[in-house]
Amino acid sequence: MSNQDASFGLRPVRTSISSQQQNRYRIASGYSTAIFQGDLVAMVTGGGIERVAAGGSGLILGVFNGCFYTDPTTNKPTFSNSYPGSISASDIMANVIDDPGATFEIQADAAFPVADLAGNFDIVDQSPVGDTTSGISRMELDVTTGATTATLPLKAIDISQDPENSDVSSANTNVIVKINNHLFSGGTAGLA
Repeated sequence: MSNQDASFGLRPVRTSISSQQQNRYRIASGYSTAIFQGDLVAMVTGGGIERVAAGGSGLILGVFNGCFYTDPTTNKPTFSNSYPGSISASDIMANVIDDPGATFEIQADAAFPVADLAGNFDIVDQSPVGDTTSGISRMELDVTTGATTATLPLKAIDISQDPENSDVSSANTNVIVKINNHLFSGGTAGLA
C-alpha cells in the first residue's frame, strides 16, 4: 500500500522521561522567519533561536514545540504552535525539545530504502513550509542527501512502524531519526 503524503516536521517518538523534556528559549523581537511546530531550530550568537533551513551546517538545538508572546497589537498573551514571524515583542519565548538523546519521526520526501539506515541526511522544506492554521511544519527528510557527512542534521535509525507510512518501496516513508549534530553533544564548538 502506498504511503500517505502528509508531512508534519519532526515529532517525538520512543519517549523516555528525559527525551520529551522541552526548555524555554528566546526568539529575538522582530525575527522575520516563521517557525512551525516540528521545525529544527538552532541557537544563534545573540542568545535566541532561529529556524534551520535546508543546507545549513550549524549545530542544531532541537525541535520547536510552540511559543508564547504578548501580541503587540492587542496586548494579549498569545500561546501558539507556530511563531508567525516579524513579531515585535520583548517576551517571545519558544519551547524546544532539546534533549540530544531524543528520537523523532519525520516523513521522507521519497521512498526510503532500509539500506540507507544509519546514514546522515539533510532536510527539505515543502511549499508552503508550514500550515498556518494548525501551526504544524511541513519539513521532510531529503532522501537524495544521504551521506556520511557529519554536519548533516539527521541520522536515520529506523523505519516507522506506522502502517500508513512504513512502505519502503513508495514515496513518503516515515523514518525514525536522531539529531546528528546537536549543540549539546559532547565535543562540539561553542557559539561565542
